[in-house]
Amino acid sequence: MYEVPRKFPTTVVGSYPKLPPASRALKLRKKGEISGEEFRRLIEEAIRDVVEDQLWAGVDIISDGEQSREDMVVYFAEIMEGYTPGEWVKIFDNVYFRKPIIIGPVEWTKPMTLEDWKTAVKYSQGRPVKGILTGPYTMLEWSFDLHYGDRYEVIMELAKALRKEIEALVEAGAKYIQVDEPALSTRPWREEAEMLGEALKVMLSGVEAKKIVHICFGRIEKILPYILDYPVDQFDFEFKNSDFRLLPYLKEYGFNKELGYGVINVHSLQVETVEEVKEAIDRIMKLDILPPEKIYVDPDCGLKRLPRDIAKMKLKNMVEAARLAREEW
Repeated sequence: MYEVPRKFPTTVVGSYPKLPPASRALKLRKKGEISGEEFRRLIEEAIRDVVEDQLWAGVDIISDGEQSREDMVVYFAEIMEGYTPGEWVKIFDNVYFRKPIIIGPVEWTKPMTLEDWKTAVKYSQGRPVKGILTGPYTMLEWSFDLHYGDRYEVIMELAKALRKEIEALVEAGAKYIQVDEPALSTRPWREEAEMLGEALKVMLSGVEAKKIVHICFGRIEKILPYILDYPVDQFDFEFKNSDFRLLPYLKEYGFNKELGYGVINVHSLQVETVEEVKEAIDRIMKLDILPPEKIYVDPDCGLKRLPRDIAKMKLKNMVEAARLAREEW
């Protein structure tokens, strides 16, 4: 079994550029021109290549690259009970998705991420693979609710359903469970943060794995005081894109959980140099916020919108910078 470094372990947030076999599989499935067996074969090929890219870069804790997921909410909504497809909605620029509609009780019926996770483990050469799922807050925010009519009730019901997905992953051997909640930072209010906290208790209490929540691209500093008691071991935040604006707030509020420290800008085609990433690591260490054992070095968010060669080099330089930081700190 691979031994994760004690200081500055490197990881990824989850998604990776969609590789050709996965793109082909998803396109053919939309047209109804592919069998389930052929779909899985192509997805496995893509996941294998994603894992090999991360191994080449030297990443310590890896992911399956979310190759079978076209969208982080739609993917789960298409499998869970209680949803129906909605109309196309613009996210930004020329990016659209079909916003799901909740029309009945939301229910978990079968594992949704487990097969892809197992495939990544098959090729990971002993390195741990994160189990990653979209959280209940984001599932609600990026859906239309026509059934419950009460935000708290929807989120709690989603939490109960998603808890079953987490249990399936942990039972299979997942040691890292990450809940993605990018929507929380778009509504940075105390009552919203506290509502998610209640849902996370349902999802994560008693789970025997490292528990992570990922939040990015918003005014995280406004909700930071209200999330520090979440039942998680680690928060994964974006830093590079916002010029490390959050760092002094971590210091001010006495942040002491593990930190997924985003040092790679996933919206830029420019590859950060080893020196640039090392300076980012030095920056948090000089503020004396956390010991190196509690800092996980990773990109700001998923890498899916980058070209594959750019994503690989960003990860490669990130890993090298973390190695140098271990020698110094």
